[in-house]
Amino acid sequence: MQALAGTTLGIDFGTSNSAMALRQGSGAAQLVPLEGGATGMPTALFFNTETHGTHFGRDAMRQYLAGEDGRLMRSLKSLLGSSLLQDKTLVHGQLVSYQDIIALFLKQFAHRAQAQLGGLPERVVLGRPVHFVDAHPERDRQAQDALEQAAHAAGFAQVQFQLEPIAAALDYEQRLAREAMVLVVDIGGGTSDFTVVRLGPQHAAKLDRQADILATSGVHIGGTDFDHRLSVDTVMPLLGLRHIGPHGREVPSRVFYDLATWHLIQWQYTAKALREAQALRSDYRDPQLHQRLMAVLEARAGHRLADAVEQGKIQASSSGGDAALDLGWLEAGLQPAITQTQLEQSLQAPLVQVVDCALQCLQQAGLQAAQLDAIYLTGGSSALRTLRHVLGQALPGVEQVEGDLFGGVATGLAYA
Repeated sequence: MQALAGTTLGIDFGTSNSAMALRQGSGAAQLVPLEGGATGMPTALFFNTETHGTHFGRDAMRQYLAGEDGRLMRSLKSLLGSSLLQDKTLVHGQLVSYQDIIALFLKQFAHRAQAQLGGLPERVVLGRPVHFVDAHPERDRQAQDALEQAAHAAGFAQVQFQLEPIAAALDYEQRLAREAMVLVVDIGGGTSDFTVVRLGPQHAAKLDRQADILATSGVHIGGTDFDHRLSVDTVMPLLGLRHIGPHGREVPSRVFYDLATWHLIQWQYTAKALREAQALRSDYRDPQLHQRLMAVLEARAGHRLADAVEQGKIQASSSGGDAALDLGWLEAGLQPAITQTQLEQSLQAPLVQVVDCALQCLQQAGLQAAQLDAIYLTGGSSALRTLRHVLGQALPGVEQVEGDLFGGVATGLAYA
């Protein structure tokens, strides 16, 4: 099918959530509905074993959490730049690579764009973090190349890339009436990215914006890392993490750390992994802890456990109070809580790294905090109160402006 001239599709393929926006000619960019009226969707696929159907986004999560037989895949973006990307896995009776699964997810965007336009867009601009892989330029290049190949396989012809924090800046610029010096803070599921940029109506019409971008930086820490920390500290001890066994030693910990990591959870259900977990029984003094671990693994409920932690994090952050995790499906009455103290303690180390990266970006730009007009926050994890508090302490007196947390990058990509 011939591409439609003058159309640009911005795709924010995120670790946890994805969105896309469409711009025709010089008009305003518009977010495209992906699931009903929702313009964002979880970056998730569920392969239903019984029906051989493939489900995406919220539908994928519903199928999995309802206990349908099949496989859930999330955090696929985390595999870009890793050796696992070309590994093959069995899906509906066929061996496919994880790169092919990413292409399958992007193909849903092509279908939705085609339904909206009556054809495919002339140009696609994909977002990318400042670093797919920290301190490894070759693997970083391979990650972008793999994502580009997946986009071509999904049906998109002309594919370009823009840094996600710059895309967020371009979205913010649409609402500015005067020039502003802005630190863009984009905290996604897998990465935290920053840019110091000069924005305003007099800059928006420029074809070349390089002179307006004073610095960019990024670190491979995001919402899934926050979830991992909270899971390790609040839930995994209920399965045996840090439990001292009859021989005076802690239970080997690898299974717990992998079970707390979204994109590694599925590997804990293999026959080999189950045998290894069962063999840990002699390392436990308390058999109930081991029974819980095996119940999670045998029911393939790792993602359900991770989802409970993620929802608890969101609830605790938004309410400012404690959030109880209802794990009654695992064991009657099991209800650990994410407290505000726990939230602060668990996230302190990664948040320090995130804020340090933001300050490095400001330093690279040669600016002091007082020279900033605003901090523009985007990305779902930028909603965390603890992050905003730490950021406010590091950059006191600078206004924090909340953007479209889940759609801002996609909209900015359509302007790129």
